[in-house]
Amino acid sequence: MKYMGSKARHAKEMLPIILADRKPGQWYVEPFVGGANMIDKVGGDRIGNDTHPYLIELLKGVSNGWIPPTEISEDQYKAANRSREVNALTGFIGFGCSYGGKWFGGYARGDDANGKPRNYAAESPRNLVKQAAGLDRVVWLCCSYSLLSIPPNSIIYCDPPYAGTTKYATGGFDHSAFWQWCEAKAREGHTVFVSEYTAPDGWECVWEKTVNNTLTKDTGSKQGVERLFRYAH
Repeated sequence: MKYMGSKARHAKEMLPIILADRKPGQWYVEPFVGGANMIDKVGGDRIGNDTHPYLIELLKGVSNGWIPPTEISEDQYKAANRSREVNALTGFIGFGCSYGGKWFGGYARGDDANGKPRNYAAESPRNLVKQAAGLDRVVWLCCSYSLLSIPPNSIIYCDPPYAGTTKYATGGFDHSAFWQWCEAKAREGHTVFVSEYTAPDGWECVWEKTVNNTLTKDTGSKQGVERLFRYAH
């Protein structure tokens, strides 16, 4: 699923590191599941959580066989933005039909390589349907990461809002409290990984890659170094 900050392009490199020591029956937990572009490539027992109710409704729907429409007009987009009815369809329109996958960040429009208008509403269902099989039997939850009930000795992968980037969709994000929570979970016996640009002392960088980050084609690309950290103590 197209989603701002998606790790889809890095999953093949990151998941072998995250899952290297996974034991039979060990749960894999994502407190910030986002577009589910990591969890859909993981088998076994999984929990996918996010604070965004529309996102979770969309992922639940797709994992249960719901197929999004292939045509969404700009008028339909605006109507959905006004009503904000909490269901899979609104989630699909708000993410799948918005530029850059940003929640109601503007109706996606543009031309393809041949100069013909792109149908973003048709592209998004194709991507979601491809994901559906990988989302089967995921336990979907919608709450703050700090309120999650996590099975003992789980693997926890966090992809939180990065410090200094676009504001968290559901409000401000306390980065200091987040890192304290991660360390507490590691001390409880969980194996904790975090995607970020930087991390506090005590966290080991186990993977990194220079990437281009941009939301618009007009502003040019901004380079950053994506990193995966694991708590080392």
